[in-house]
Amino acid sequence: MSEEHRAGAPGQSPPRPTGSRTRHRPGAVLAIVLTLQTMLILDVNVVNIALPDLKEALGFTPTGLSWVLSSYLLAFGGLLLLGGRAGDVLGHRRGMVIGVTVFTAASLLGGLSTSAGMLLAARALQGVGAAFAAPTVLALIATHFTDPAARARALGLYAAVSGSGAAIGLIGGGLLTDWLSWRWVLFINVPVGIALLVAAPLFIRETERTPARFDLGGALTSTVGTTALVHGFIRAADSGWTDPLTLLSFTLAVVLLALFVVVETRAAQPITPLRLFADRNRATGYLVLLFVMAAGNAMFFFLTQFLQEVRDFTPIQAGLAFVPLAALILAASAVAAKALPRTGPRVLTAVGAAAISVALIWFARITPDADYVSALLAPMLIAGLGMGTLLVGVTTILMSGLAPQDSGAASGLLNVMQQIGGALGLAFMVTVFGAASRSARSELPAALTPRQAADQVLTEGVTTAFTWGAGFTALTILLTLVMRTTSAGGTENAASEPTPEPAPEPAAGRQG
Repeated sequence: MSEEHRAGAPGQSPPRPTGSRTRHRPGAVLAIVLTLQTMLILDVNVVNIALPDLKEALGFTPTGLSWVLSSYLLAFGGLLLLGGRAGDVLGHRRGMVIGVTVFTAASLLGGLSTSAGMLLAARALQGVGAAFAAPTVLALIATHFTDPAARARALGLYAAVSGSGAAIGLIGGGLLTDWLSWRWVLFINVPVGIALLVAAPLFIRETERTPARFDLGGALTSTVGTTALVHGFIRAADSGWTDPLTLLSFTLAVVLLALFVVVETRAAQPITPLRLFADRNRATGYLVLLFVMAAGNAMFFFLTQFLQEVRDFTPIQAGLAFVPLAALILAASAVAAKALPRTGPRVLTAVGAAAISVALIWFARITPDADYVSALLAPMLIAGLGMGTLLVGVTTILMSGLAPQDSGAASGLLNVMQQIGGALGLAFMVTVFGAASRSARSELPAALTPRQAADQVLTEGVTTAFTWGAGFTALTILLTLVMRTTSAGGTENAASEPTPEPAPEPAAGRQG
């Protein structure tokens, strides 16, 4: 059960808030939950811009640097459904307080880090806090805004915050890194988190608790299994595919993920109901989301380093460079939502995937002297157009035609796929990047200066990763051909099909 289920899925009443010591100020409640949502969404992109500084300060290898993102994404995505269940059992305000407390303490620890290992531990702990805090946002909106018009306005602001997260995070990360240091992309969460912890008991009423069981076996096997898989890819990038630890990581991943499937088939209240994958369109839609998040996260990761290390952009310049892409995601989402009744979700998904593929193929042709305006801006705009269009289509496919009892689990799994897809895809792309960089280094002309050689090696690795990313998104086009023909609502054109639920706002901006 995830946030949309608790936040008033169609045909259900939201849990009734309890307690009377809080002040009834809807504006304050909305400010609190939107601030929380902003902080959680920003935490991938705000760190992304600081990666080159982090690498130099803490001695990360080019491939090991990906763990700064992956450790957060894996803990966040792997424990997200368990965190949602905790909100049901403990109360959503209490779940929010626990999550924000862990997230804030981890941010302080990360800002004080003196080694790569310390930072990665802090990032993973941030992901744990985010997994418990994030599911409470929509639930608290539903329980505190019972009037349909007020709730609609609140959800509209929630969607706007989610959609603008990419741009705000990239600009904010650039400003903090440029004006202060990389440590402040983590320290900035501390005063915000403390303010949330002070304000929550004053303005947010606690919700009723719902008896439920924690599927700890499912959460642990899925999270540790996925982490082992990511570790295997990143280890292979540095040490090769025959390295004993690489092989051990892949073996452990296979065993644990197989055990996860067994656990979920036997659990009384599984965090991932496997029946969701029985529908061909939905199962294919999850694969589409996985592949697109894989390519999208890698694109942000490698472009950030190319702009700062090869083209000598400052952190703030690199952050501003991504603003057109983020703006196009928002604009394309709005246009695609209006076109949905005429085109249907499958067409939007295929068109979006095609646009992203074109952008990545274009990026794969960049050279060390590539100019931003002439060589990078156009593919960025095309990528933003594709992402916004695809997210509307695939979200509609995943959230339509569901039984009421499955709507929460399906939307929670959608968010999990975004986080886990980003971590797995980045790990695979880093492996490709490492192999291409080693090959390029062995073939460098002797006449190059050290700086020219470093730029050439990094560019070769980045462009090879973009080529593979284009292959991933091209595969999503083929996946749409496997889907059944659907109506504008996302359901199969058959009289026996139930009326679909309205699709939620697409999670634009979360992929970064």
